[in-house]
Amino acid sequence: MAARVRELPSGPRKLDVSFDDARRGLEWRKWYGLARWKARPNGARWRCLVRDLFTCQMCGVIEADSSKLVADHKIPHRGDPTLFWDDDNLQCLCKPCHDADKQRAEAMQRGGGV
Repeated sequence: MAARVRELPSGPRKLDVSFDDARRGLEWRKWYGLARWKARPNGARWRCLVRDLFTCQMCGVIEADSSKLVADHKIPHRGDPTLFWDDDNLQCLCKPCHDADKQRAEAMQRGGGV
């Protein structure tokens, strides 16, 4: 019977992102905490949810509880402020669609599997 567990390779592994890219990535994460993003009624997230009538753009579910909705970036911004703040780049998604279907689709676009 073949071994079910194999040994891990030894030595350093190459990261997918450079240190500078990773450090920059931490900065844009702060944008999600800004009033410009989350404030009602003028924050980008809220404007997106209202514009899309609290309706998931993937599955069509209408959700009255806004905590169960995500203002998703259609084109991943990867720290680009123009893409991040562009209302036309946002769509309303329910959490299940965002956390599963959308992430799977983005992984396939990057050439990775799930």
